Amino acid sequence: MNKNYIEKIKNKAIYFDEKAYENILNEIGNAQIVLLGEATHGTKEFYEMRAEISKKLITEKNFNAITIEGDWPDAYQINNFITDDNFSDPKESLSVFNRFPTWMWQNTEILKLIIWLKDFNKEKKEKINFFGLDLYSMYKSVDVIISYLEKVDAKAADEAKYYYSCFEQFRRDPQAYGYYVFSQLSESCQNEVIQELKNLENLQWKLIKEKKISQDDSFYLMQNAKVVKNSEIYYRSLYINEVNNWNLRDSHMMETLEEIIKYYNKKGIKKPKIIVWAHNSHIGNSAFTQMSLQEEFNIGQLVKEKFNNNSFSLGFTTYNGTVSAASNWDNPVERKIIRNALPESYEFLFHQIGIANFLLILNEKNLIPKNLLERAIGVVYMPQTERMSHYFYADLENQFDAVIHCDKTTALEPLEKTSKWIDGEVPETYPSGL
Repeated sequence: MNKNYIEKIKNKAIYFDEKAYENILNEIGNAQIVLLGEATHGTKEFYEMRAEISKKLITEKNFNAITIEGDWPDAYQINNFITDDNFSDPKESLSVFNRFPTWMWQNTEILKLIIWLKDFNKEKKEKINFFGLDLYSMYKSVDVIISYLEKVDAKAADEAKYYYSCFEQFRRDPQAYGYYVFSQLSESCQNEVIQELKNLENLQWKLIKEKKISQDDSFYLMQNAKVVKNSEIYYRSLYINEVNNWNLRDSHMMETLEEIIKYYNKKGIKKPKIIVWAHNSHIGNSAFTQMSLQEEFNIGQLVKEKFNNNSFSLGFTTYNGTVSAASNWDNPVERKIIRNALPESYEFLFHQIGIANFLLILNEKNLIPKNLLERAIGVVYMPQTERMSHYFYADLENQFDAVIHCDKTTALEPLEKTSKWIDGEVPETYPSGL
């Protein structure tokens, strides 16, 4: 690796301690949208640092909400816990995250954060909110809508049951729905979903006028209906090669973010400040990564295009350590060993700096090389195919506004630990025989 780059980075790197948070807040300035990434979905340090940054943004810069790469109805249970005295059990509010990967939100760091948020909200008239941006909750959102309507308007509940009954034959498996429609074994439910959304759009004003529903509950209800609409498109398109499902998902995230801003606008907050928690691959500007060659975009790119300098993105990297991840989709969480980063990667370059944890503000041109590999570990980690499975080319200098490098990281601690997590992965150097 070019020694000139190493020296330049050493001179620019900020040793990560409490003062480093001040540097981050100074760089964020008056930004309205702050995107906080992660290089894995299972690293303790990333969650700790994002939580600390979020707290400081809330207390020192009056941010209004945290939004996450999680489903809308699940995240709203956390919102209820932190804003409503009738909800008192933090673990119960996290228990709704019962779909793989549960550890992403059912973990010790999130538990500590939501307890802090609840305490902070106790003395506040304008509460901090907690929202989900994702679209996987098609059936759960249907349940929420019907359950709520049964309490306030029986006729509307029956109409919703009629239109959403289109999904019943697929045994609550949204991917089965997509497959059956793709295989022409069943008609799509698109028209029914759109009609029910229109019904709810018309009904909400009547319910608000009759004081059967609050503005907050109306917002929650309508967003669930929009999740159903967008997830129906998403699952129906999973088997169509011509449709980019990644773009559908991140478009939904951006749409939800914009709806949250409108929600605050209606409450009289003209410029709400929002924190976004998501993987680096979602919050880094995809226009400066390999994704753009595949005609993919993400919420990070969409935010930059709309908010420009009124947004700030912070990425995270790690060289090695341990991570909470599964070996395959829907498998139990394990405490797996993160292999040393590949030599042609940004992670390897940052390892050469020799500082355990540091902040790098990316406001200087040619500070770091362009088009190196960047590692991305999601909920599944497959070290045996790591180069193909977990690396992509990126121009990190333009992908993020700043990056935090944690050289050796530790696995995020799930609230419910499997035996594979407790035992941990056996290192490759362990003798296979005697």
